Amino acid sequence: PELRLRVLAGAVLLVAAKVTNVCVPVLYKHAVDSLSNPLAQAVAVPILLLAAYGISRVMAQAFGELRDAIFAKVAQRAVRKVALETFDHLHRLSLRFHLERQTGGLSRVIERGTQGMSFVISFATFNIIPTILEIVMVSCVLWYLFDWRFTAVTLLAIVGYVAFTMKLSEWRSMLVRRMNDSDTEANAKAIDSLLNYE
Repeated sequence: PELRLRVLAGAVLLVAAKVTNVCVPVLYKHAVDSLSNPLAQAVAVPILLLAAYGISRVMAQAFGELRDAIFAKVAQRAVRKVALETFDHLHRLSLRFHLERQTGGLSRVIERGTQGMSFVISFATFNIIPTILEIVMVSCVLWYLFDWRFTAVTLLAIVGYVAFTMKLSEWRSMLVRRMNDSDTEANAKAIDSLLNYE
């Protein structure tokens, strides 16, 4: 129940941060527009709007930090559960499996797997989902305030960026795979040489 409550609170804070983030440029726009009116320059309207802009920026950051703090326990619990299940599974494997594997390489693979799990949870929860939410909200604001063509241009630019990033990621993944293989091999040799010191 506590973890479910943390997930719910994290989701609420995530939405609050993104809504505040989308409101910031609109408040800034109103603050700048109010300066063009000679009567408004003499009153506190621009000052209040600028204060609201500043508070919104701070609140967006605060919501994000609070979300991270609340969700940290959930992410760590998930990583711990996967690590324990993997460790338990390894102990149920046959003796032949363990005799054919290098302990150092196996421990490095487990470590990398748990770190990868932590990255996937935090990245999916705090980067992909919030970014999609923000894109949808910004697209709605652009459509409402201006025209559908502004939304179309924004979405087209995002699609182009995503396609480029995915293409680049394929090439990068190949290099990361080679790096991981070399790292596993090095760790396997180092640990096994210490285990078999005699």
